[in-house]
Order: sequence, then C-alpha cells, then structure tokens
Amino acid sequence: MAGMTALPLQDFIASLDNTCLPKIIQVCSGVYFQGSIYELSGSEVSFSTGDLLKVIGIELLSVCCEDIHNKEKFELPINHTGLFKVLPDEMPYSTIEEMLSLRPLGLESCLPFTFTSRSKMAVGNLTLGAGKALTMLSIERHEGQEDQVRCHLEGHQKSSAEVCIPLSSRGEFYECEGEEHFTLQEIMSSPSLQSRRFRFVNTTKCDRTLVFSPVYQVHAIMSLRKNVLKFSSSLEVDVIDVTEQCKDVEFVSPLSLTEAFSEPDESFPVVVEIMKSPDSNSLLKCNWLSQLTQHEHLILHKKGTLPMVLVSTSKGRKVQQYFVVSQQYGGRFRRRPREFNSVYELYVASMQAPGLKVSVTRNCEEDEEEGLPALSVGEQLEIVRCDRMELPRADNKGQKPSVEALLCQRLQEPDDGDDDDDDDVGEEEARQEEKNEVFLPLYMQSHFLEVLGDKKKYKLRDLGKSFSLPLDVKVVSRDTELETDPLAGLSCLRIEAAMLEPMIQASFPVSPEYCFEIPTQWLSMLVQFTPKPLPWPQGEAPQCYVERVTEVTSAFFYEFCKQGYSAAVPPPRPPKRDLSSCKPSKRMTSKPSKKTSKAKKDQLKQDKSIPAREFSELTLNNRKRPPARPSRANIDHEPPPTMPRKHQAVETTAHKAQPNAYVKMEDSKKQVALCDAAENEDSDHDYEMVEDTLKDMLNSAKEQVLFY
Repeated sequence: MAGMTALPLQDFIASLDNTCLPKIIQVCSGVYFQGSIYELSGSEVSFSTGDLLKVIGIELLSVCCEDIHNKEKFELPINHTGLFKVLPDEMPYSTIEEMLSLRPLGLESCLPFTFTSRSKMAVGNLTLGAGKALTMLSIERHEGQEDQVRCHLEGHQKSSAEVCIPLSSRGEFYECEGEEHFTLQEIMSSPSLQSRRFRFVNTTKCDRTLVFSPVYQVHAIMSLRKNVLKFSSSLEVDVIDVTEQCKDVEFVSPLSLTEAFSEPDESFPVVVEIMKSPDSNSLLKCNWLSQLTQHEHLILHKKGTLPMVLVSTSKGRKVQQYFVVSQQYGGRFRRRPREFNSVYELYVASMQAPGLKVSVTRNCEEDEEEGLPALSVGEQLEIVRCDRMELPRADNKGQKPSVEALLCQRLQEPDDGDDDDDDDVGEEEARQEEKNEVFLPLYMQSHFLEVLGDKKKYKLRDLGKSFSLPLDVKVVSRDTELETDPLAGLSCLRIEAAMLEPMIQASFPVSPEYCFEIPTQWLSMLVQFTPKPLPWPQGEAPQCYVERVTEVTSAFFYEFCKQGYSAAVPPPRPPKRDLSSCKPSKRMTSKPSKKTSKAKKDQLKQDKSIPAREFSELTLNNRKRPPARPSRANIDHEPPPTMPRKHQAVETTAHKAQPNAYVKMEDSKKQVALCDAAENEDSDHDYEMVEDTLKDMLNSAKEQVLFY
C-alpha cells in the first residue's frame, strides 16, 4: 500500500458524508495511547498499527472551537443555541465572482452583504471612487448576457444610487463585516462557511476570533468484534483509505446464542466456533458446560421453542437443587402431599383445586376473641368455600367485626361402638353435628398436610394438564433413555412452574449423537458460523440421544421468579383490638406476664436444683402428682401431721452436720425440692417418709368426707 497518503482521522472523516459509505480504512501510525484499551461512549476500543476498520456511519456530535490567537480549544454541542457572525477575511479578492464563490450556499438567503474596492472602478458611464462601500442586493441573470450583481451605493448628502456590476469586474475587493448571524448547525452544513472565521454575536461574552472544525462520532466494525464500535473522530490516529484494495475482506461478526437462534431454519445443522466462552458464574450447572471453551467447535443441530418445567428439591435438604426438565422426560411421577403453614395457603390451594382435604399436623389452642378454633393433631378437614365469620368481641362502636374465613367440614373418624354410651347417643349426635363445620380465619397460622388418595403414576406432561402448580411429586420410575437420570434418586421434588424456552440442540463433533439442549436466554456465549463440513455423510444424520434434564443454580431460580413474578395479595391481618374495652383472651390469660417470667427465671438462677414445671409433674401413669405437702393456708385449722422420727432426727441434727443443697432452702420451696430429690438416687434423704406423709393426708381427707 505504498504511495497512499496518510491523513489524520479527523481530516479523513470530515471529508466524508453518509452517501459515500462504507469506507475501509487502515491504522498506519500514531497508535492512540500506545495501543492500550480505552473506553469511549461506553464502547471498549483498542487500535493497533495495521488494524482494518469498516466505517459504516458518521454522526456529527459537536464542534471544536479554536482561538486563533492563543490556540485554546473547547467544544460546543451541535445544538448550541448561540449565534455567530462571520469575520471578513483580510485577503483581497481579485474579481466579484471570486468573492461570491466563497459565500455560503444559498447566496440569496445571505444577502445583502457589503464590500469595498481599493481602486477606482468604471461601471458604464459611472466611475466609482476607491474605498466606496457597495451593498450587494441581488444577482441579475439574463439569457445571452453576462451575469451581474445589483449593488446599492451611498453618495454625498445621503444620496443613493443602484448600479449593476459584472461578475468579471477586476479589482482589489475586500469584504466588510455584515449583519447576518449563523448557528453552529448552519455553519457545519456549509463547506464554504466551515473555512471562515467567526466571533460570538454577543461581543461582551466572548470577543475572540474562532475557527470551527466538526467532531464526528464514527460507527465502524472490526473483524471478530461483536458490537459496532463508536469512537470520536478527534482521536490522534493516522489512517489511509484502503477501500479498493480490501473489497473482498470479510468482517466476521460473532453471534450471541439469541442471535444464532434467530437465524433461519435452513442454516441448521451447522458447525460453529466458540469465540467467547460462557462466564464462570453461569446460571447453568451441568457437565457439558465446562467443555464450552474458546475456539472449541460445536454442532448446532436444530432450534425450537420447547415446553419445559422448573423443578426444585425439598427445602429440608442440606443443598437444595434446581432443574430445568423437558416435558418429553420419560420418567413416571407420583404425587406427594403438600404442606401448608397457614390458612391463607389453604385458601390459595383450594381455589386451584376444589375439594381439598387436609390433616392437622400441629395442635392449635382455641382463642375466642380472635376467632381461632381449637384443632388437634390428626383431625381431618375438607375445604368447602371462603365465607365471612363474625368475631364474638365488639369494637368501639359496639359492632362485631367480620373477617374472611374458610368454611371447613370436619371429617369424622369411624365410631368405636362402646356400649356404655348408648343412653347418650341422641345428645352426642346433636353435639357432633354442630362440630362438623368450623370456620378458619384466613390470618390463622397452623400446620396442615394434604390428604391424598391418589396412587396413580403420571407422565410429566400429564401432570401439567391435570393439576395446578406448584406440585409436590416423586419419581417412581426413571427415564430409561437417559444414561444417568439425576431425578431418580431424589425423595421429593416440587414442580415450581412451566415455561416455553427457546432451545438449541447441540453436541460436540467427537460425539455428535449425544446431544444437549442449550437455553439461549440463560447462557452468555459468542459463536461464529463456519463453513466446516458436518462429521457425518450428507443426508445421513445420526440418531440423537438428548439429555432432557439440565441442572441450574439457585441464581437461575431467583432470576426466573423475578421475570415471571406476579404480585400475589398478602394474607389478611387480624382486625385491630380495642385493648381498653376487650377482655383478655384465653390465650393471653394462660400466658404468664413478663414480670412473673422474670421472677421465675431469677428464682431458678438462685436455686438450680429446682426442676422445670413440666418435668416435676411427670409420673409413670402420666397423671399429675399430688403435692408432697399441703400448703400452710389449707391446714391452719388442722393439726400438723405427725412426722416420722427419722425426719425429726434429720432436723435436730441439721445444725451439727454440714447442710446439703437440697435442705438449704425456704419452706415454700421444700415440696419442689422434694419432688426433685425423689428423682435423685444418690441423695441421703429417706424418701419413704414422703409416701407416709401422703398416706396420712389421704386418710385424713377420707375421714373428713365420711364425717360430712
């Protein structure tokens, strides 16, 4: 390419317009920033000597203004609203025609303008003196005659005249400063104006002489670059025009998987080369992902939008897994009962599947004030409908609030048929009918398990037709066409959602028959279509075995939920209570106050030998143990029971021996300490005296009953 003239990029781009594009240029010298990578307008650019660029568009962005006196430069946007005035050139013009040729295009719009002649000029019978100011009004054109300009001439004593001067008139003409104003857009659209000097119309703002040069944004492509490059024409790079020499050069543009999917069906199957491998933090988690490396070849068999389902493992597992499964999956599933942690979840599930039956898995205490019924473990309910129930308490206005609730039917267990209760059958049936229906407020928190009587095996595509999602299932028979089925060994799966995903079926050239499906929207990778032949005879495509299960990461699941999330209405909150007028509920009264709890904790801290209440009340027959000693308030009217001699001996000798932890207590704590001591086999106390004391108390109580 010797003999070609190198131009600065700024000058070369300024000489172009969009009608002559595209142009191919080559970087020949002045590598910008020594070939380092820099960023302009969000595009990463790196130029080196010898690089080829195909300019496909230019866009005027701004104007570079240079002060000709101090060489200071600054930029103004092309839509700058300021106005500029043309400064007259100091160079004389030899003819009127030469002076007009340097005026901007559309001369009539720039008239009138004024000029002077340094020498006398004879026009017909009229002689014009030197230094006379002539104002050009219009151009006179007559067929067969020389073109002339009509000028206005100011004479003495405010006299005026008009003269016509031929364009070929010679002399020494100078342009005078005119009154016409121009915007930056007008100046840059006229090549003749671009070479002129200007100043701001508002001289108080800036009174300096400026020359303008356009700054373009260049749109170009480079071979093996994914995106169109956008950079400024002001880069200090020298280029040469090699359009004619490089007509046959192909600028390869890599394609993303989404762009490859948009290629026509006739383009498949094809061998592609991976130009950019997937990111290390990919959303997919499968065995073939690590083989997608740069410059590796891949066979794209076909494309299509396939029905898929998103499946997750149980949350109770140590590591929760997620899978995208094709609905062509050949395994068989069996339904698993769902778990619900609130009545609102029951309501949502019953709307999708009417006639839902559940079993209570955790006891729930009754709370009349809040409208919460008592539920027992094992109790079965059938959801009837959503209705409104009235709460027993009244608000400030004396009205009883109503809330949304689920009307449920209690499912009765078969009767044992005891003969002892035959006399009360009628009353029992009446009470049972009243208890058959129960209202569960939607804001009620409880635990339920779905009751299933379905043992049928389903295909994956049949589950979506028969049931609504999400759905808990288990694989009972694996897909025999898969070499390894990752779903077969999992105890519980949840089908989260169904989706239609654009997929490309691909394989590696070393084993073209073993295929996998790539979700194009979830994998970031660049490929290039190559002319390489397919690794099988023409027209004899191999039978493909497709992996129908693709493991994905938790990030994939969360991103999918974001895209397909529909704002669900939150469960209702319980109505506010008027604490000044309401009575404490049963649940509130049974709960100890904070002060009592704190005092009890302090008491337990002082004496760690006192057992917790639930442990002190345990007996072999699960009945509450009677108190070891009656309280003093109940026995003031009775003589104290006679204590065994052995116990008296312990008390009399207590001051001589070192007391142990069980004896050193207040009287109010002795019965709890004794109950605790009864559990300790290493204690020195004689526990037979406690039993004797209880026998005496029981005998005394029997005598009192007989007496009355």
